[in-house]
Amino acid sequence: MENDSKTMVFQDSPQAAGILGQVGMLWELGKAPLIVPVLKLMVNVCLAMSVMLFIERLYMGIVKLFIKLFRQKPEKKFKWEAMKEDLELGNSAYPMVLVQIPMYNEKEVYQLSIGAACGLSWPSDRIIIQVLDDSTDPAIKDMVELECRRWASKGINIKYEIRENRTGYKAGALREGLKHSYVKQCDLVAIFDADFQPESDFLCRTVPFFVHNPEIALVQARWKFVNADECLMTRMQEMSLNYHFIVEQEVGSHTYAFFGFNGTAGVWRISALNEAGGWKDRTTVEDMDLAVRATLKGWKFVYAGDVQVKSELPSTFKAFRYQQHRWSCGPANLFRKMAFEIATNKKVTLWKKLYVLYSFFFVRKIVGHIVTFSFYCVVLPLTVLIPEVEVPIWGAIYIPSVITILNSVGTPRSLHLVIIWILFENVMSLHRTKATIIGLLEVGRVNEWVVTEKLGDSVKSKNSRAKQVKKFSQFNPKFWGRFHGLEMIVGMFLFSCGWYDFYFGKNNYFIYLFVQSMAFFIVGLGYVGTFIPN
Repeated sequence: MENDSKTMVFQDSPQAAGILGQVGMLWELGKAPLIVPVLKLMVNVCLAMSVMLFIERLYMGIVKLFIKLFRQKPEKKFKWEAMKEDLELGNSAYPMVLVQIPMYNEKEVYQLSIGAACGLSWPSDRIIIQVLDDSTDPAIKDMVELECRRWASKGINIKYEIRENRTGYKAGALREGLKHSYVKQCDLVAIFDADFQPESDFLCRTVPFFVHNPEIALVQARWKFVNADECLMTRMQEMSLNYHFIVEQEVGSHTYAFFGFNGTAGVWRISALNEAGGWKDRTTVEDMDLAVRATLKGWKFVYAGDVQVKSELPSTFKAFRYQQHRWSCGPANLFRKMAFEIATNKKVTLWKKLYVLYSFFFVRKIVGHIVTFSFYCVVLPLTVLIPEVEVPIWGAIYIPSVITILNSVGTPRSLHLVIIWILFENVMSLHRTKATIIGLLEVGRVNEWVVTEKLGDSVKSKNSRAKQVKKFSQFNPKFWGRFHGLEMIVGMFLFSCGWYDFYFGKNNYFIYLFVQSMAFFIVGLGYVGTFIPN
């Protein structure tokens, strides 16, 4: 009787009942021979990808625990001694360091990065600051050049460099910067994006690795986020990025002396950079491209997690989406371009090649993105509509729960936000999956490069910062200006599946489906400004 009462609404109109009856008949005819087998295959593929991701996360968690328990610092694995003055050699005992700061219309932060670079503790005759300004706004160009002149007047060896076009974007700017004649005297190059502010002892803590270990090509520092508490979105970003640095980078450094260069807050040995082929702009992840090519030449990397560099997280949803597209599309496209080269390389061991191909690229950069969206936002909801296909409880609950716990250990202060983080990550997985497919197929926006907006934070008052956020996140009165169609479509699909499960289903996924659909609707309607500057 209960089911009969629920279906009475469809019996009010004979015409509607007839149409629904025909649709139902077609559904039943095609379900058993076609839909059920296809969905079972999709479930099995998603379960296999989930197991792959679970094993990878568990492996990294165990290695991280070992590093923590036995205090395996990079200073123990590689020789490290503080730089000391040499009475005979004088300052020439210090390697010559080039500091590159690429920037593009960085009105809000250019003074912070230039000031921090000029404040690095290093012999003044053994360091060159190089500001690579690709700005297209003449007023901003003038301000950056004036700032460089101001520091030059204080005795700082600083060079202001511009070029005629932005060919190659950041990779092109860094490549052109290394062509200047004065760079030939440099041994190392430190790179900082325009919103990064290294502490004065940055070089003193990173350069000794190069001095005492000739096989090291790269030392990567950790990012420290100055605006992590600005809004809910920045808290979510902090949780994801902390896991990346605390677990992924440290495990890669400790086990295979390889990880992806983060593009900033790192120091390269120039000879290693040149041997690897220099900067290439064939993908939107020129940093990862260089790192992979360098490791294939036999060079080793060090992740110095104790060295932290202040940086800024994207403060607007628009900027965050563009950044995530670049970070998801680029690695997939690089995998497409380099998989054969990695597999046939003769200079590194078989285990290291497997690590780079399988763990670093396939599981983390491809499977990790695709399984999140395809399983939890497509396949799992579809099983509600087709009860003949079931997802085992270990695949639907246990594995994702363990993965979530492992991902959240990097930011203990945000454990209470883990549910919101899951919902947010599932929404973003839509964009990451789309970007990953674009990268793999090399179509559409595969080489799209949009510079992430920065607002500046460290020297601004809270009131000033709030005014800036408001300026960058003005409410768009035009509906289409803030409407995201894909999120709305996915949200409606999840809501429909939740409604069906609530009334007719037996899987009891409706609470998850309703809540997740609301997350997609919030983003789709442009109302993330309720929690996030949009």
